Amino acid sequence: MTPELETERLLLRPLQLEDAEQTQPLFAQWDVVQYLNAAVPWPFPPDGAFCFYRDVALPAVTRGDEWDWTLRLKAAPGQIIGAISLVRGETINRGFWLAPPWQNRGLMTEAVSATNDFWFDTLGFTRLRAPKAAANIASRRISEKTGMRLIAIEENHDFVCGRVPAEIWEITADEWRAFRAKKRRLS
Repeated sequence: MTPELETERLLLRPLQLEDAEQTQPLFAQWDVVQYLNAAVPWPFPPDGAFCFYRDVALPAVTRGDEWDWTLRLKAAPGQIIGAISLVRGETINRGFWLAPPWQNRGLMTEAVSATNDFWFDTLGFTRLRAPKAAANIASRRISEKTGMRLIAIEENHDFVCGRVPAEIWEITADEWRAFRAKKRRLS
């Protein structure tokens, strides 16, 4: 079961099929999808969000293999601004996107911190990995700001933008807890 989470500025609401209508125009933008896994079709089909939620994401949630949230500002809880997912697996455990008007405000860093707490403290996983296109500097900064470390670079990884190098970022439960404790002491 995916619980609702909250941060200082965000509500992370469990994904629902009816969220697809709002997600579709936000997600179907090159600036959003270019560095996502090549499994995302481009151009994005008119029913892409609905089909993905219905056929992939929500069944994975039901199986207990995935936890998916829409991101909403507390000040506007009816409006989706992005999404974040956690995925059970060995190589890819997290993915996210944020619509351009809300980027570069620290919002995704807040969402990542909340989902890291859930991943490690509630679900009890011991490691989280997040691959990303090496060219995705904004995503790299989020990994750095949340205590992750670069563990590998893979050549020729398939993204929507094409075959480019991928960086593999990782953090363990112990590293996350130490990072979180240090951050709290400094605040």
